[in-house]
Amino acid sequence: QAWPAPGALREVRTRLLAAQRPVLIAGGSGWDAGAVQALQRFAENWQLPVACAFRFQDLFDNHHPLYAGDVGIGVNPKLAARVRDADLVLALGPRLGEMTTGGYALLAAPRPRQTLIHVHAGAEELGSVYAADLLLQSSMANAARALETLAAPAAVPWSAWAAAAQADYQANLLPLPVAPLDLAEVVKTVQRLAPADTVVTNGAGNFSGWLHRYWRYRGLGSQLSPTSGAMGYGIPAAVAASLLLPGRCVVAFTGDGDGLMTVQELATARAHGARPIVVLVDNASYGTIRMHQEREFPGRVSGSDLVNPDFVGLARAFGWAAERIERTEGFAPAFGAALARDEPTLLHLILDTEVSTTRSTLSAIRATALQRRHP
Repeated sequence: QAWPAPGALREVRTRLLAAQRPVLIAGGSGWDAGAVQALQRFAENWQLPVACAFRFQDLFDNHHPLYAGDVGIGVNPKLAARVRDADLVLALGPRLGEMTTGGYALLAAPRPRQTLIHVHAGAEELGSVYAADLLLQSSMANAARALETLAAPAAVPWSAWAAAAQADYQANLLPLPVAPLDLAEVVKTVQRLAPADTVVTNGAGNFSGWLHRYWRYRGLGSQLSPTSGAMGYGIPAAVAASLLLPGRCVVAFTGDGDGLMTVQELATARAHGARPIVVLVDNASYGTIRMHQEREFPGRVSGSDLVNPDFVGLARAFGWAAERIERTEGFAPAFGAALARDEPTLLHLILDTEVSTTRSTLSAIRATALQRRHP
């Protein structure tokens, strides 16, 4: 529970006062409710645009006017440009690994173009990749509270910069409709119908991009996601959350390949009385791997197609309620019924393999790769 050194805190304030285009990136472990509240007050005092590191989106209220979005897989291109164009990046807690830095492109290693202030609990992490301008070792529970004490000026020169960051985030919430099944509308429907304190879990795969882009987290402890990128995390995480928080709604988003890695945990849920809702997106492939294949070796598909079971029959065999959904309009009534049940439910969504990410299709990715090879 280290507290940042007083001299370093004064240096943080000096650096902030010299900035014109700052961005705060929050992430990492060790946060508590008080620290999250202190982070929000610090951001408000200094009018700082706040982005969340890869799969740490519940550290800052996504409805707050200073929220700029998440820096991870499928990052909003405008947010990525904003991080690159910033003159100061205050990294509060994240490790600044490959996902959060866009493959070390948003922040160049080892010496970023931006002024970099890195706050982290582990001394071994500080300076391991980035030669930051200022390194602070501190637990997040104390770092946010310490930053909150920094006296802010009456006005800052980056008010328009912060407002533009929020506008970019809002614009990124507007999807292009996809037929017959629109995952953006699925995520928005879950958000609309589920209780405000719903816990959302997910595993790894391109399907999670829709959750990252369109779900708006309200508070700490509402997002359970594998920052290591581990497949199969979503279902067992949902079972655990449902058992530990029996009064809260728990929804897991998983893929077909992702879900099959831990589908046996449906039995654990039944054995112990857990009642999560699992939204399983079935595109008959390892979608992320297929995307990489088309991007690097267009048209050469190898080992990424899946021959899946009847997931509805499989879930029912475990004692779950289950329903197959092939069109967007079928999701809302099915999810509403799942909310009303006293038993766990699996919703089997059929997605065309062609739908690769929230921004592109396999055909578009392949065409871009071919154009790159044969301009």
